[in-house]
Amino acid sequence: MAPANQCADRLAEFPAYWLERPELFAEIQEGVDAEDRALRVLKWFIATLKGQYTSRNEKMGSEKKPLNPVLGELFYGSWPDKNGRGETKLLVEQVSHHPPITAYYITNKSKNLTLQGHNAQKTSFSTGAIIVKQVGHAVLTYEPPGRPVEKYLITLPKLRIDGLWYGAPYIELTDNGYIQSSTGYLASIEYKGKGYFSGRAHSIKASFGLAANPQAPSVVVEGQWDTITKVTSVSGCKHVKSGSVFTDVTTPKEEVTVIPTSEQGEWESRKLWEQVANGIKSGDFTKASQEKTKIENEQRQRRRDEQAAGTPWQLKHFVHVEADPDYVALAAMFEGVGVLPTEDAYIYQPTSEAA
Repeated sequence: MAPANQCADRLAEFPAYWLERPELFAEIQEGVDAEDRALRVLKWFIATLKGQYTSRNEKMGSEKKPLNPVLGELFYGSWPDKNGRGETKLLVEQVSHHPPITAYYITNKSKNLTLQGHNAQKTSFSTGAIIVKQVGHAVLTYEPPGRPVEKYLITLPKLRIDGLWYGAPYIELTDNGYIQSSTGYLASIEYKGKGYFSGRAHSIKASFGLAANPQAPSVVVEGQWDTITKVTSVSGCKHVKSGSVFTDVTTPKEEVTVIPTSEQGEWESRKLWEQVANGIKSGDFTKASQEKTKIENEQRQRRRDEQAAGTPWQLKHFVHVEADPDYVALAAMFEGVGVLPTEDAYIYQPTSEAA
């Protein structure tokens, strides 16, 4: 039987959370200078957190387990051009199953913006909670014609899943995160959750300024990443005002547009898991379990066949590199807690079949 904490959401679709507010992504290029653009990257990033980490809790009453992708699983989506923001496209590929690693590539060609990255998770247990260290990073690139390219390294927050003892698990973000720009600006982000005796859930504090002088931020942003954050301090920055709202994610989000399953290929996520998802949604957990087992058995047989033939699975859209040159260059520009000098990456390779 499918477990009670299983939901019909597909893990391969999670990178779509980066663009639930596509207008903020597109507006990055409207910044009048490097500082303004770096602040806009921070604003867009904070606005992505609610969808990524609380949407299932709000929709289902507690955190549910999504459907884990199979090796080679694909997801294509888009957000149409509205009000001149340009069309934004998303491409996702499950590039590893053991360990599970998801790679993604997002592009808005009209705004000269791309985001690519990968994500994996390492889980450990603490008293009454599950600790999830997110492995991987994202790099946002702004490449205006005839002007210098700007890159932004985005590190991923650590997760703490609480509420297990009460049967209502929920996600809280903890520790630190960073956004380092090639233009020298650094956002140091501190995540704080609701403690047993004090604190507010989903709290965040972002200190923004030059990486060369992290003790003197030009802008400080504080609040709740799932509702509203405000600018609480400004020193020498003309792009924001103290006391002003920085992010407001209480308004409706925009879902990704996906072609009908009838037009999708066999490896595309919604087509692949269609029968499992239908079973879960209708409450027919026997059917969901049977269809899920069928997919898993087919995957095991594929791996056995590949091993016997000596022909490992070939990635469709990405190539693995041991050291991401963008990560290495940007990580060297600041000192961050837990930030390694190098990380591997999955680099997007354009094909005629890409979304």
